[in-house]
Amino acid sequence: MTRSEAPSSSEQTTLLAVGTKKGLWLGTSTDRAAFTFTGPHFLMHEIPSIGIDTRDGRTRILVGLRSEHWGPTVAHSDDLGATWQEPEHGAITFPPDTETALERVWQIQPDSAERPGVVWAGCEPISVWKSVDGGEHFELNRGLWNHPHRTEWGAGFGGAAAHTVLPSASDPTTIHVAMSTGGVYRSTDSGESWTARNRGIGADFMPEETPEFGQCVHKIARDPNNPDTLYAQNHGGVYRSDDNGDTWNSIAQGLPTDFGFTILAHPSRSGTAWVVPIKADIERIPPQGQLAVHRTDDAGASWQRFSAGLVEPDYNVVLRDAAAVDTLEPAGVYFGTRGGSVYASADEGEHFAEVLAHLPDVLCVRAAAVEL
Repeated sequence: MTRSEAPSSSEQTTLLAVGTKKGLWLGTSTDRAAFTFTGPHFLMHEIPSIGIDTRDGRTRILVGLRSEHWGPTVAHSDDLGATWQEPEHGAITFPPDTETALERVWQIQPDSAERPGVVWAGCEPISVWKSVDGGEHFELNRGLWNHPHRTEWGAGFGGAAAHTVLPSASDPTTIHVAMSTGGVYRSTDSGESWTARNRGIGADFMPEETPEFGQCVHKIARDPNNPDTLYAQNHGGVYRSDDNGDTWNSIAQGLPTDFGFTILAHPSRSGTAWVVPIKADIERIPPQGQLAVHRTDDAGASWQRFSAGLVEPDYNVVLRDAAAVDTLEPAGVYFGTRGGSVYASADEGEHFAEVLAHLPDVLCVRAAAVEL
């Protein structure tokens, strides 16, 4: 398979990728205020996952595609979407002995710079996959697939999703996975075995409010400097763990609601994270119809509300992967709504500007600083 060469230039650019129910849009900006977009790429394909891999001196965009006719796969581009490559027989294919088929790729996560070529994927049915060739081909993680809990994992409202894969940058043997429903699982032996790590996370829809597993964890994120500190947005509850997921404590005090879908951690500063609260559990709209981002700078001890530049009222939801943060200083924060609006902030969420509008439902947003 041939790959396109990425263009080179000394100018640094922010790449913003937006996946929707009906295609992919790619934007570039040198000031994170005015973006130039191309798209739709893959029109009429659902794009539930995107990964931007800037390792090895090139920019590779990986997208999880789902066509109602052709089914799901992973495609990649090395030239900012000018051309795309797809494996002839699919990047992710279940082995025959599993007697199952891929439904959706929920997560694409490049590993750390110390492990170039390694890319992780979380899928439906609930499964984790690893690539060692930059995301062109993936192998099923048998440790999670053969877990004795698997038959009891259920489907969230969107489906049975392994929606978060968090490899530890400091320890190549440690990986966290979050799923809906099932909760958080951790491996400390490079994925050979997995243990449920949900102590303290609530599940008020189950007979036992804090079970060993079965929680509907919507998203988790890792602190950039302390790999043992994790944040979680649950189906009811916002939590922090300071012991690598062994125990979780609520940090929801000060938020208008503890329900939501996404959580982001700052790329370089400890203690800073963002959530987008949603009114639970039946209405599923922003509180009072006023969309806002909430940020903590003290690891959840307090929260600030930011809505400058956001349309009010807005009754649309931000889904679990429809938000992202870049690695610039100050950090940029980006999110898209089910109403098709995409917002960008160059000051860590304090002010937003709408950079795209009238799209199909936004499912996934990713941003990265790239060299053109």
